[in-house]
Amino acid sequence: MAFELPSLSYAHDALEPHIDARTMEIHHGKHHAGYTAKLNAAISGTDLEGQDIVSILKTCDMNNKALRNNGGGYYNHDLFWQVMGPDGGGNPDGALAEAIDSAFGSFEAFKEAFSTAAKTQFGSGWAWLCVQPDGTLEVCATANQDNPLMPGIGCGGTPILGLDVWEHAYYLNYQNRRPDYVSAFFNVINWAEVSARFQAAK
Repeated sequence: MAFELPSLSYAHDALEPHIDARTMEIHHGKHHAGYTAKLNAAISGTDLEGQDIVSILKTCDMNNKALRNNGGGYYNHDLFWQVMGPDGGGNPDGALAEAIDSAFGSFEAFKEAFSTAAKTQFGSGWAWLCVQPDGTLEVCATANQDNPLMPGIGCGGTPILGLDVWEHAYYLNYQNRRPDYVSAFFNVINWAEVSARFQAAK
């Protein structure tokens, strides 16, 4: 069964002024749609057809650029849309807040670590908050459409929060001001979704 472009659970303009409607239209409707179509082409006629995207990524042949780039692009964006929302922002609570405090010392220290990973990722890529097998949290970054599920990335665990720092994610609104975009992202994080992913990953 072919992968389909996931629908957004909010309108294109719902994240304004932090992420503008035109960027959302292009990012979701063009870029994510493109990754979806090319992922389907990459797995067509192979034994990967019918597998879920997590299974595909965990066993990905990293020399298969079409699968690596488009499988990552499909998964990463699907997570990205879900961990944002118009009622986002603020701080996490409950078990996730406790895990953040344990791993980083405080929410502000986590925010600084995550922001630094996003701002210092050279070129295109992603910043991640991941859950390790022992339930602890780690911040890391990956290049291009790689993600922590893939083998040999050096940034492991289950991603529960991801920030796209490709220029197509922010350039219309922020131009070369990636740090401003990274700061704005914290105003739209859907911490309830991130918390649910944390509980599922433990």
